[in-house]
Amino acid sequence: MIAKSNSLRRSPSSSSKTQGAFLIPVVMLAAVVLIATAPSPARRPSLTSFLPAPATSPFAADKGKLRIMVNGQQVGKEEFEISPSGNNWVARGNSEIQSPQGSSRVNGTLEVKPDGTPIHYQWSTEGVKKASATVTFSGSKADIELRLEGARPYNQQFTFNSPLVVVLDNNLYHQYAILGRIYDWDKKGPQTFSVLVPQEITPGSITVESLGKQDVAGTKLDELRVKTEDNEIDAFFDGPKLMRLIAPAANAEIIRE
Repeated sequence: MIAKSNSLRRSPSSSSKTQGAFLIPVVMLAAVVLIATAPSPARRPSLTSFLPAPATSPFAADKGKLRIMVNGQQVGKEEFEISPSGNNWVARGNSEIQSPQGSSRVNGTLEVKPDGTPIHYQWSTEGVKKASATVTFSGSKADIELRLEGARPYNQQFTFNSPLVVVLDNNLYHQYAILGRIYDWDKKGPQTFSVLVPQEITPGSITVESLGKQDVAGTKLDELRVKTEDNEIDAFFDGPKLMRLIAPAANAEIIRE
């Protein structure tokens, strides 16, 4: 069970199901651009960011670019980097999406412990309107502060069953690489995780299962199937590297360059 509490009587509308991070990019923008305020500045890397992470961590440094495709047409792009920061890991990404309403940019920075447990997350979006928020994780609780233009900050707290919460935010697809490292490939089989979609302020759960090696465009890749109650997405990996995401119901693909 996921409990929630908030400091205002009125809260932003959100779906009761975890689906925000699985919708096609153009549709997701309809929800994202309604939230407004300026993006927060990125933190400067410290000297500890160059230290190697513990050998027990399942993560590996990675940097790349993704093409966001819908109906065979490119509608956006994303650049990301996953790197060690002291004993922890930081995943940074920024994406640009084109829609009939214009261009929208999303930035996100996620810090996790060596086992993938989240510590801190911040996101910002620019487009028709602006918004930003921070999420602080402490034990099984997540405290969200959403900053809206011309309004008081909105605060909400969620309590999960476990501190290990997967962050899968709208239009920041590199975060599936974090999920790929958290999944126990040795154990295999279906594994269920608590999940948070920060831009939608939506918690829920996902079930992830390895489907083994698959031939994708002539390359053997490891496939994970990610399911919610009413949606699914297929993630393909080459070792620790996320190579492709496919959402059949939305006819959407995320392809690594």
